[in-house]
Amino acid sequence: MSGGEVAGLLVAVFWAILVSFLAVVLVRLAQTLKAATRLVTDVTERAVPLLTEASETVRSAQSQLSRVDAIASDVQEVTANASALSSTVSTAFGGPLVKVAAFGYGVRRALGRRSDPPRPKRSVVVGRSVPAARRGSGRRRDGKD
Repeated sequence: MSGGEVAGLLVAVFWAILVSFLAVVLVRLAQTLKAATRLVTDVTERAVPLLTEASETVRSAQSQLSRVDAIASDVQEVTANASALSSTVSTAFGGPLVKVAAFGYGVRRALGRRSDPPRPKRSVVVGRSVPAARRGSGRRRDGKD
């Protein structure tokens, strides 16, 4: 074999190896693309129902929040009405009831004083103690007993 034939043979073998390598790479790439396509299809098939359910859940939550908002406004209205009723009752009955209670207290106290003997008046100093001579121990200031 001559040198040109050997070189031609080497180039042909090199090209055959290169084409074989590229064929293997292309086959693997095709398999990877098929697997990716299957994966995307599966994810899409599973995601669409999930998104539909999530959308329904959001709608349901929105309707529940609308109901809660209505309930909260009703509670606020009831609270305002109860406050107004309380102030009305307090105004209407509070003054006369206080007067009746004060009158009853005064009557009880007056009747209690009539039945009790009169008490001697005492001096009370808050926060200090009164000396024994001033507490009415029976001694007089001038020393006469």
